[in-house]
Amino acid sequence: MAALAGALLGFPVLRMHGDYLAIVTLGFGEIIRLVLNNWVSFTGGPNGVPVPSPHAVWPRVYPPGKDGGIPIHEFFHVSYNPNLKFIFLYAVLCLVVMLVLLVKHRLTRMPIGRAWEALREDEIACRAMGLNHVLVKLSAFMLGASTAGIAGVFFASYQGFVNPTSFTFFESALILAIVVLGGMGSTLGVVLAAFVLTVTPELLRGFDEYRVLLFGVLMVMMMIWRPRGLVRTSRSGVALRKGVAP
Repeated sequence: MAALAGALLGFPVLRMHGDYLAIVTLGFGEIIRLVLNNWVSFTGGPNGVPVPSPHAVWPRVYPPGKDGGIPIHEFFHVSYNPNLKFIFLYAVLCLVVMLVLLVKHRLTRMPIGRAWEALREDEIACRAMGLNHVLVKLSAFMLGASTAGIAGVFFASYQGFVNPTSFTFFESALILAIVVLGGMGSTLGVVLAAFVLTVTPELLRGFDEYRVLLFGVLMVMMMIWRPRGLVRTSRSGVALRKGVAP
């Protein structure tokens, strides 16, 4: 469903790129949030909807004679701890993140990944080379939306409750800042930027009145000293030997 939503959002913005694309997608995010916030019969409005807590996905063991199964902590004779379900949730999340990174790594070395990189650098040249820019853009939108949908599942399970106000403009701007700060196309840079932009505000909680100001100053300094992001992408290419005409 998330991939389908990404495709529906991608159709109206196929002609846009760069900053304009980011602005339009942020605007669509606000429109969708306001619609869902007022669609009380479907989303519950500001009251939201309850989500099964992590214990609903807590693994159970089904030994012979136990139709309903028993919790895994009882099977291993471990004392129950309410935090175990969250530890389990984080462990599954880490595995999913590793799987997503592996899929991304493989896709970037496939023709579709090369098409994404080429379209990002020069759309006109891609169209001149015969690439179907519509399908390439829609595939990127769908992949990004499906990844966000997976993250949303874990977020809702952890919170136990979700409503439209959980996804404000600040969250969208924060994700955009993570991508820009980490470096366009750099997986390691985005991971580092996500860590920096989520930990730094917590470290500045002692400066409540100036936290946003200090956060903005740090962002400006980073953009001045590292305009291409924390980690620059290394472009692979083919080196010509001396004496060989291109």
